[in-house]
Amino acid sequence: MPIPTWSESAPKLIDVAMGRAPADSVVRGGKWVNVYSGEIIPGIDIAIVAGRIAYVGNDASHTIGDQTKVIEANGRYMVPGLCDAHMHVESGMVTVTEFARAVIPHGTTSMFIDPHEIANVLGLQGVRLMHDDAASLPINIQVQVPSCVPSAPGLENAGAEFSIEDVIEALAWPQVCGLGEMMNFPGVAMNDPKMIGEIGATQQAGKTVGGHFASPDLGLMFHGYVAGGPADDHEGTRKEDAIARVRQGMRAMLRLGSAWYDVAEQVKAITEDGMDSRNFILCTDDSHSGTLVHEGHMNRVVRHAIAQGLKPMTAIQMATLNTAQHFGMERDIGSISPGRRADIILTSDLPSLPVELVIAQGEVIAENGVLTMDIPAASYPDFAKNTVHLGKTLAARDFDIPAPAGAEEVRARVIGVIENQAPTKALEADLAVRDGVVQMDERNDVCQIALVERHRGTGGVTNGFVSGFGYDRPCAVASTVAHDSHHMIVVGTSKSDMAAAANHLGKIGGGITVFSGGKELATVELTIAGLMSDERAETVAKKASALVDAMKDCGCTLNNAYMQHSLLALVVIPEIRISDLGIIDVTKFEKVDLFV
Repeated sequence: MPIPTWSESAPKLIDVAMGRAPADSVVRGGKWVNVYSGEIIPGIDIAIVAGRIAYVGNDASHTIGDQTKVIEANGRYMVPGLCDAHMHVESGMVTVTEFARAVIPHGTTSMFIDPHEIANVLGLQGVRLMHDDAASLPINIQVQVPSCVPSAPGLENAGAEFSIEDVIEALAWPQVCGLGEMMNFPGVAMNDPKMIGEIGATQQAGKTVGGHFASPDLGLMFHGYVAGGPADDHEGTRKEDAIARVRQGMRAMLRLGSAWYDVAEQVKAITEDGMDSRNFILCTDDSHSGTLVHEGHMNRVVRHAIAQGLKPMTAIQMATLNTAQHFGMERDIGSISPGRRADIILTSDLPSLPVELVIAQGEVIAENGVLTMDIPAASYPDFAKNTVHLGKTLAARDFDIPAPAGAEEVRARVIGVIENQAPTKALEADLAVRDGVVQMDERNDVCQIALVERHRGTGGVTNGFVSGFGYDRPCAVASTVAHDSHHMIVVGTSKSDMAAAANHLGKIGGGITVFSGGKELATVELTIAGLMSDERAETVAKKASALVDAMKDCGCTLNNAYMQHSLLALVVIPEIRISDLGIIDVTKFEKVDLFV
């Protein structure tokens, strides 16, 4: 819910600061965590009017009137509301409204979301649904226009496609802050007119261009990419990645999501090499419902960063002021200062950061981990549902992989999962052939993966092999969350279970499911675009927990294995992936044969 701008509110702010008019509320007697000066200043009051901060000082008694609400800080730290600089709401498996309900008690009051998941299914109208959902909420949610729909043209087909004209149209929407992560980094480096055109339109609009350079090679392609204009990057995993980006004038976004643990290594650029922290930013990219409900959101990231050796003030700056400055919103969010939105957390300890009170736009909206205001559920239209079109009922034989004529054994390319990281390994395995069909090798943790086309009902199935999940019994896991084109990914050791799982998701309109021995073990229904549930985050988290347990029962020991599963078709992150067109070598950006 937008509030009046600083300039519109200035007369009220001035009158309150001068004592000529009463504040709406005053937070009294706290320790001011000043992210500008790096100081913690005790005995401070904050006066608030019209959703913004009017006065920060030693005594706000001159602003207190008969109707002023006084909130006693009781010596606690007063921290700016936390900002998530890069994330995808869809990965939480809930709507924007339900995501906000889940993160507000954890102190997140600003999010910069890139809805490119729904864009790949429903196009621009899907992005508008999430934009309008965001605009109705009591916290600040800014939208980045998806830049790559599909993410890798020529290597995959998505459910929709964006043009430069689509991007220009969306850049004018009120909640839009810039261009979403530019995943087609080879396209930028090779001067692809569409990619350069999108970047140029965003820069001309005075908005921020999000980056995504997923290669570990920091050679000429990296330099060409930076020259093209992306302003940040969250794909680094090593200290040298963070250093390279900051030295080239980008912001290094360090992520701690449900499955990606990229803060610890990269933060060494500050803690060991002494780099200036001003151009380092913390983000999640991404968190599923279970993490949000049970572990936290940006408060979890800040705690983790402090545990890696950052000073608490530095970690807080990287989750507040640095983010605000990057998106050109420093005069609106990111600090406890006059004129800014009154987004404030009260906490009794900085390193452990218990979020005891959350104020957004001057209103108390959560206390001791519980939402204290009513946020009505969002309603999504019918066109956003029933988006899974398989074209036929799948059978076990659809997952057969024919061997070359006369072969008794083949050497196959295998997608290797790396725990807690988004990249994969390009592995190879010698696999037996029986009755002309290539067999899995469960003893060596090689099972099958299939990508089932689900946007146009073609009945297409692309088959391959994957290693790293550890499944040791007949089973299958299927998901219509399959970044970024969001077909259906099915991984399993049993082809009959693979077919049963895929058909089940086709019947219910999308989600994630685990089957074993022909029986459904767990399902999370995601009826909105096959990506999101319209249920409460707590309900989705409970179902997701049962899903994780079912995967473990099938032998999987990976941390947040579902998140790893959902990225196996992401053909913009090395080394090897699967798409509706085949097996993709992402180091060369080309389709390759399954057999070596």
